[in-house]
Amino acid sequence: MNNFLIILLDGVGVGELPDAVNYGDVGSNTLANIAKKLNGISLPNLQELGLGNIIDILGVPKANSPLASFGKMIEKSQGKDSVSGHWEISGLELDFDFPYYPNGFPPKIIDKFLELTEFVGVLGNKAASGTEIIVELGDEHVKTGLPIIYTSADSVFQIAAHEDIISLPRLYEICEISRNEIFVGDNNIGRIIARPFIGNSGNYKRTTNRKDYAISPPDETVLDLLKKNNIETVAIGKINDLFNHRGITQPIKTKSNEEGIEKIIDSIKKSENSFIFANLVDFDVYYGHRNDPLGFAEALKVFDNKLPEILKFLDEKDVLIITADHGNDPTTLSTDHSREFIPLLFYQKGKLGANLGIRKTFSDIGKSAANFFNVPNNLKGTSFL
Repeated sequence: MNNFLIILLDGVGVGELPDAVNYGDVGSNTLANIAKKLNGISLPNLQELGLGNIIDILGVPKANSPLASFGKMIEKSQGKDSVSGHWEISGLELDFDFPYYPNGFPPKIIDKFLELTEFVGVLGNKAASGTEIIVELGDEHVKTGLPIIYTSADSVFQIAAHEDIISLPRLYEICEISRNEIFVGDNNIGRIIARPFIGNSGNYKRTTNRKDYAISPPDETVLDLLKKNNIETVAIGKINDLFNHRGITQPIKTKSNEEGIEKIIDSIKKSENSFIFANLVDFDVYYGHRNDPLGFAEALKVFDNKLPEILKFLDEKDVLIITADHGNDPTTLSTDHSREFIPLLFYQKGKLGANLGIRKTFSDIGKSAANFFNVPNNLKGTSFL
């Protein structure tokens, strides 16, 4: 069917990058540390593709004849955010970094937020775990109606609100105001994120109505390139938000890994001569950020169990890449992303794998996609086709 499919396992890193010390991430190794913490992890289908050939993972031995080519990739862009990771995968390397606010947002930003949204104040305004801050401030938010503002080690402005206190349309509206009128110029932050939650005191729970407001990529990505050349670009899950919906012909929303996997299989069945880019976000959102290695491992097992069904619908003309965008090691003290290598598994039905080594940039994926469709391009990276 001549499809090029990327399945991105959000946050599934494979070891600290050489510059991890600059990010406080020495010792991070999402996959290997989870396996070590749990005295081994069984992922037989990923093992057969060659996952254990990339790095040593307890319980996932090397395959003697891996079904996929394998390697790991260095992030050339600065940071460890989803935006920069996805953009670099698409062939766009950033020569700048986004602004960060580890000590909370300065008065000039908060004052403008209050002026434009007509709130009388905010709660929080600090770096925090998203689950912990609604435990800490959820009751006060429900009592006062004030939005909870927080950030993380990433370039994000996050607004948490109970769906019964600030409605979803209103929450999305104030996120759009923040994106378009506040975080511009020198404050052009990577993402504004709506973080709705529900529940009662002592039992607050974030919902799947999260919405990301990213900036548009500053230059052409493989999505732009392929769309311009009349090749269908199917974006499943978080991809749509991270590219600000640009270069995408078929946006498909999802609310879980399970739904994402269903949409991947459905898209493979329906698509021909298409680029399919899917993000499975649960690893990052529910387990990496919450320091839950057991939950992370169980989510990996669910994906591994569904992998044969995905492979079943591919033919000899299709290409599948399984990768990530950064790490999110749930065994470390940090609840933030980690600066790590990402895995590379490159599968074509009927072809045995080879060692693709350590790739110098995530952009090799986007370059390979353009090469696959024979589209002339100026994307960064080196095709491994």
